[in-house]
Amino acid sequence: MFIESMRLTDFRNFTLQEMEFSRGINIFCGDNAQGKTNLLEAISLCSTGRSFRGAKDRDMIRLGCEEAHIRLSGQKKEIPYRIDLHLRRSAAKGIAVNSVPIRRTAELIGLLHVVFFSPDDLQLVKSGPAERRRFIDMELCSLDAGYLKDLTLYHRCLEQRNALLKTIGPNDRIPDTLDVWDGQLVQTGEKIIRARRKFIGELSPVVREIHAKISGGREDLSVSYEPDTEEDTLAARLSENRSRDLKFRATSAGPHRDDLRFGVKPAGDGKNPRIDLRTFGSQGQQRTAALSAKMAEIEMIRRRTGEPPVLLLDDVLSELDAGRQKSLLSEISDTQTMITCTGLDELVRSRLHIDRIFRVRTGSAQEVSSMESASAETEETDE
Repeated sequence: MFIESMRLTDFRNFTLQEMEFSRGINIFCGDNAQGKTNLLEAISLCSTGRSFRGAKDRDMIRLGCEEAHIRLSGQKKEIPYRIDLHLRRSAAKGIAVNSVPIRRTAELIGLLHVVFFSPDDLQLVKSGPAERRRFIDMELCSLDAGYLKDLTLYHRCLEQRNALLKTIGPNDRIPDTLDVWDGQLVQTGEKIIRARRKFIGELSPVVREIHAKISGGREDLSVSYEPDTEEDTLAARLSENRSRDLKFRATSAGPHRDDLRFGVKPAGDGKNPRIDLRTFGSQGQQRTAALSAKMAEIEMIRRRTGEPPVLLLDDVLSELDAGRQKSLLSEISDTQTMITCTGLDELVRSRLHIDRIFRVRTGSAQEVSSMESASAETEETDE
């Protein structure tokens, strides 16, 4: 699975940009706020139809324009494909695969698999539950169109239920529509809980294996799913919490409150329980566990699809020490990788084999013929 080329028209700060990629390591080098992450966003958008930044379609259209276009060409199991996205300010996006329009964004799922990795992901363990739910959802949405559909419907129903709770006064009669939204939440929520449980059950041993390598066999890491409620008790919890929900005007039970637990103990220790890294882990342990989880995403896609995903690294190598850099880079030898950076020094020190370099400046990405040329340009910019 790899991307051959991409063409952008009026996307973010790019007026017109055409790029051809190597199957190996592609570098987007430039100062901050020049558009490097926008290039990764365009690629990711062609995978799920959604921005990893949570941006709306109209926010990704260049200022002063009404439309934006992305055209991405690649190969999956040696079969060529082309994805066209048409973003509009005043209408729904248009998507076509191999020039054939598709009706639903979910139909994109499975064509192009990407794993996005930024410095924020290194805070996965110590961040709040919302970031850990996002970690699960991004991976499941990229692998399962049914999950994306259920998740979208669940959050739509949750939004409607919360809006209704805010309109009911203390002496008002509870409208029948609240029961309708409860039924919808249960129907989709049960599917989400089952899918998350299954996914984490598959992910945990992969994370454990990778973490053992990174830690030199010194630590044993586990990842466990902590649902806010079990699938067979969701309906009862919504009913039990109705008075509380009416009081606080928000839905207090459901998969929108799920979490993950990262537990660690010394390898071979069969006596003592694991410590919860969220509360008791050192910063180094937390970052290593987060890196293990992200690397496990790559391996999970490889196992499920038979091919590695396209890896998007957004200025993340500069946040890793030499040991963690080595662990990550050892996993991507067969993976097409797009890396953003502000300078090439870190990549030179890591002895990373670079196949193609693009210098990004104010919404323009120009290929640089060699590492020396890119380094020289970087020095000129610094001066």
